[in-house]
Amino acid sequence: MLDQVRTSFRCWMAAQIAMPVIVAILALSIDISAQQKSSVVGDYTSKADPTVRLHLKFNAEGALTGSIDLLDQYEVGDALKEIHFDGETLRFSITGHTGFWEGTFSSDGNSLEGKWTEWGAATADIFTRDVPSAVAKLSPVEGIWLGALPAGAATLRIQVIVKSDAAGRLSCTVDSPDQRVMGMQCAHAVFTGVSFSFDIPVVFAHWSGMLSADGKALGGTFTKDGAEPLNFQRQSTALLAQPVPPPAYDPALPPVDVTGLQSVLDKDLAEALSSGELAPSTGVGVSIGVVEHGVRRIFSYGAAKPDSIFEIGSTTKTFTGLMLAQLVAQGKGKLDEPVRELLPPGTVAKPDGQEITLLDLATRRSGLPRFPTNMRLDVSENPYAEYHAADLYAFLGKNGVAKVKQEGGLAAYSDLGFGLLGQALANRVGISYPALLREEIAGPLGLDDTTISLSPAQKLRFIPGTNGADHRLAHALEFDAFAGAGAIRSTAGDMLAYLEANLHPESLKPVPGFAGTLTISSALSLSHQLQDVDIRPGMRIALAWLYQTNTGNYWHNGATAGYSSYVFFNPQGDYAGVVLLNAAPGVDDSFVDRLGQHIIHRLSGKPAISLAN
Repeated sequence: MLDQVRTSFRCWMAAQIAMPVIVAILALSIDISAQQKSSVVGDYTSKADPTVRLHLKFNAEGALTGSIDLLDQYEVGDALKEIHFDGETLRFSITGHTGFWEGTFSSDGNSLEGKWTEWGAATADIFTRDVPSAVAKLSPVEGIWLGALPAGAATLRIQVIVKSDAAGRLSCTVDSPDQRVMGMQCAHAVFTGVSFSFDIPVVFAHWSGMLSADGKALGGTFTKDGAEPLNFQRQSTALLAQPVPPPAYDPALPPVDVTGLQSVLDKDLAEALSSGELAPSTGVGVSIGVVEHGVRRIFSYGAAKPDSIFEIGSTTKTFTGLMLAQLVAQGKGKLDEPVRELLPPGTVAKPDGQEITLLDLATRRSGLPRFPTNMRLDVSENPYAEYHAADLYAFLGKNGVAKVKQEGGLAAYSDLGFGLLGQALANRVGISYPALLREEIAGPLGLDDTTISLSPAQKLRFIPGTNGADHRLAHALEFDAFAGAGAIRSTAGDMLAYLEANLHPESLKPVPGFAGTLTISSALSLSHQLQDVDIRPGMRIALAWLYQTNTGNYWHNGATAGYSSYVFFNPQGDYAGVVLLNAAPGVDDSFVDRLGQHIIHRLSGKPAISLAN
């Protein structure tokens, strides 16, 4: 869910439903002999998760350098440390993480087999070299192309890498190296005569143009909320993203209780309020809610008020996961039930092997792509609103519901998966997703401002969203079949009440008169049960909720074209919090994620990730 792509590809990459979240640009610096160079330099793709890409090359000093892209995440990761390479085995750890990766190059240098190890658990993975396909005749547009896209007073370098498979079919990726966004996948890449075009699904954009007579230039137009000229020149070598220094931390303070948190944040946010993310000129504000041992506080900064309403983006997924738990608790569904059985009869045939279950959708194990291929991205500024159940069923009917095996057990992010889950649950009950939200969660928990369609009075409190690049106004998003992936709007107060219910489901006193009143407590507990799948080492998943094994925090984040959110709760520490911002994530990181983590650090008395500009 994105907007204003013209000014910032990084903003768009970060502003996915998200969730939550990381693009890790990891610098390697290892001396190696010239004899070994040809066997390691290149681009590699993870077999366990194709969104993980490893890039290795040598700098001018002869040192091996590289990066890792986690394309289904939206933040730049920490630098590598404790690097060792002996010509065959590569080992490194990551700043801010407790684990490490270790693997061995094959004799031909075309694969790197190893494992991630963290908290005593090992996850196998194989990186396979991206070898150019042997097609009889390369497409005239195959290769590396570099252009510049206007971004206010500056320009952003845009790189497109076009490849062909053995059948001659085109594919491409789009990079914005200046903003450290690499490997955005293209769709519908078509070359006919001298005309070339492709979509960029992750930013809901389209490019089309013409190949020059000498084959060295592509002249065309980038389309998203209007048209911008974007011309490319052929290149001999590809650019890599610029590494980012590790985050700065403020000195630790003694653990801050909730009653004193606002005064501490007043100081910690002073720079952001005067000249940074929350400065008066930006129109950006943040609403914060925190509870610890039953003491709660709600406050705001900048343009926001404590009762301002925000889009929460991918945090919606936790509500969809709880809806699934509700139907299971009520005997209306089962976790291992095939999603096919909740679709209209005849929608899709039963596959021969394993098929996608409701639990697969709620835990990112379905193997479905991030977006359906029949979602039009180049004709509307709000493609979610124009993607209906009929479109979803048509995609499934063509592509099937066979479960795609994900090697290594790692989960893969899919907005399509949660959109399908929300639609399927609504089908089972026979009501719309917004009605399901009201009957199963918002009603029983008394969340009057947690909704999808706003009343006239609520619209007055709906704070305008802004993009993450230059804080221009961003349009609000509307949803149909994808509602379960990111459609909910809410306030800090309502979200804090939701988190309090997650903290103590056993002591809930739900509001009577709703379909989910009697089962909401047991459903909340079910939604917290950790499943046998890892997001990455040290990160597990329940029903949509992500879980950090080293802290005990359940968390999720989200972003849309003009908003971002971060929520967390910790049953062991008996604390929870929510941060809502009316801005999409920025170029290098998500301010709302940093602020949420900063609050956790202040509550626990640890050095706090800095909120400075």
